[in-house]
Amino acid sequence: MISVIIPVYNQAKELKETLKSLIKQSYQDLEIIIVNDGSSDGVEKVFQDFISQQETSLSFYFLNNNKNLGAPATRNKGWSKSSGNYLFFCDADAVLKPEALEVMLNALNTNSQASYVYSSFKWGRKLFKVGEFKAEKLKTEPYIHTMSLIKREDFPEKGWDEKIKKFQDWDLFLTMLEQGKTGVWVDKVLFTVKPGGTMSYWLPSFAYKLLPFLPAVKKYKQAKQVIKNKHSL
Repeated sequence: MISVIIPVYNQAKELKETLKSLIKQSYQDLEIIIVNDGSSDGVEKVFQDFISQQETSLSFYFLNNNKNLGAPATRNKGWSKSSGNYLFFCDADAVLKPEALEVMLNALNTNSQASYVYSSFKWGRKLFKVGEFKAEKLKTEPYIHTMSLIKREDFPEKGWDEKIKKFQDWDLFLTMLEQGKTGVWVDKVLFTVKPGGTMSYWLPSFAYKLLPFLPAVKKYKQAKQVIKNKHSL
C-alpha cells in the first residue's frame, strides 16, 4: 500500500483538484492522509463536502495541527499515522496524471537497489526534466522534487528535519544519500504543480548569476548555504 501524505495550509480550493487526481489513479491501494497545518480557509469543511460527493473505495484521513507548524512537521505527523509500505508526500497544489503512482511503483520494483523514485514535472507551463540520479549532482543542487515515491523501510528514522525552512526536499535526499540510499528517475512528466506555492519564487537560471542583488536571489543563496553547512558540502 502507498500512503499519500498531504500537508495543507490555506489551500482548500487547490486541494480538491489534487484529491480528484488521486481518486483517478490507476493504482488504487492507497491511504490518503491530509494534515491541516492551521489553515484559516475552512479546508476541513471543503474536504468533507468534497469527499461526501465522491464514489471511491480509497481510505481518507483528515488530521489537524493546533497551530501552523510548517510543512516538515506536518509531513512528519502524517507519516507517523501512516501504515503503507511506500510513502508519497504530495503537495496540496499538485495534480497527478492517472498513471503516476503506478509508474513510480513499477520503477521501484524494477530497480530494487533504489530507495525512491522521482519523475520530471511541470510547474505551471515550465518543464523540469531533472534527469538521471547522480550523487555528485545531488550534492551541488536541489533537483529531486518532494513528490517522490519512497520505500518506508529506507525513509530516515527521524523523518523530515523540522528546523529546515527551505530546500526541505534537498535536505531529505542528502540525508538519505549519507545513509547509502539512492534514487531512480522516471523520464516522464507525472504531475503538475500550480504556480504560487513553494516554488513561487522560481527565477530563470541566468538571474542567479547576473542579478545577485535581487532579494529572491539573496534568499535562495542563503537557504542553499544552510543545507550545504548541514551536510558539509
